[in-house]
Amino acid sequence: MTILFLTLVKIKSLEERGIYTDLLRKFKEEGHDVFVVSPSERRDKKKTHLSTKDGVGILNVRTFNLQKTNIVEKGIGTLAIEYQYLNAIKKYFSTIKFDLILYSTPPITFSKVIDFVKKRDNAYSYLLLKDIFPQNAVDMKMLKEGGIMHKLFLKKEKRLYELSDAIGCMSEANRDYVLTHNTSIASHKVEVNPNSIVPIETLQTLEEKQIIKEKYGLPLEKKILIYGGNLGKPQGLDFLLETIKTTIKPNVFFLIVGSGTEYSRIFKWFQNQQPKNALLLEGLSKVDYDKLLNACDVGLIFLHKDFKIPNFPSRLLSYLEMKMPVIAATDSNTDIGSIIEKNNCGYSVLSGDSESMQSAINKIVSSDEAFCKMQENAWNLLQREYTVTHSYQLIKNKIENV
Repeated sequence: MTILFLTLVKIKSLEERGIYTDLLRKFKEEGHDVFVVSPSERRDKKKTHLSTKDGVGILNVRTFNLQKTNIVEKGIGTLAIEYQYLNAIKKYFSTIKFDLILYSTPPITFSKVIDFVKKRDNAYSYLLLKDIFPQNAVDMKMLKEGGIMHKLFLKKEKRLYELSDAIGCMSEANRDYVLTHNTSIASHKVEVNPNSIVPIETLQTLEEKQIIKEKYGLPLEKKILIYGGNLGKPQGLDFLLETIKTTIKPNVFFLIVGSGTEYSRIFKWFQNQQPKNALLLEGLSKVDYDKLLNACDVGLIFLHKDFKIPNFPSRLLSYLEMKMPVIAATDSNTDIGSIIEKNNCGYSVLSGDSESMQSAINKIVSSDEAFCKMQENAWNLLQREYTVTHSYQLIKNKIENV
């Protein structure tokens, strides 16, 4: 097959690790031709250009700034991107016939691109649903429910679902949500196809872990509970800060690593509070972050308590890959916490429930035997449910059954 992948993620090479590059690399390894369309933001100061790396065509399209920019430019950029991608595809991929269009949310504004390629090439379209927009923006009060922009994006969301021959959701709760709130969608075209990676077992000696801890000024004898990733409003980070403030266990230390719209506020909190049991680090490179992550002990997931949609953060996979037990503090709608508890690799609490959070922390660090068992279960869950081999086979089966 010849595959076209549309994304907002900046992809320079499939050798990079990630939920999309790992999956596309699997397609390539299975003998398929892969072409990627990825943004080159205005701040990059580069024109639209096509390059070929390791047999993969990567079309970087000049766009407005889409990440870490003001809401006006982000909104304009999100609306404009389908026209920019469509024009680039017509120019650079005019002679290529695609069999499969893969694309993820965000954004929901690829409809014209998908419609064009489907009609031109009779291609199969598969949506990897990573973000339920615009409802998530309404939940975070970033969009007014029933407002002009909300109605516009609802129309685009509906059109995207209509154009998709199949929709892969991150979990059963995601699938149920999509079908419940979109009754026109046939249930057979919606399946669970979760975030997935190629797991790599990373082994660090105690001496190597100690060197990494010393490098970042982390205590050597305490359990390190790490939150790594985006620091934004959707993560509900006030509860993370509250947890740091209320945790008095002498053998527990918190590490926050990341960047995002809330970083400066969290930085000021650390300056004012000067917690003795926590450290804040700005985002690291993927290589450095993975080394640091492997030297830590427990992974933390936080989601804002007001979410009505069932988010499923991809950072879970990073924690499982490092064989880390996980504590998930989330809203009541997502099933990520119940999956963690069902597979006995951590605990789930409702965001804002300090008593349950302290109980989870206490349980996860109090028994070395139970901790080791959770580490083993974490790795097994990753191998069983979240590998690209599983995701690849689901997509392949859908196409073969057409």
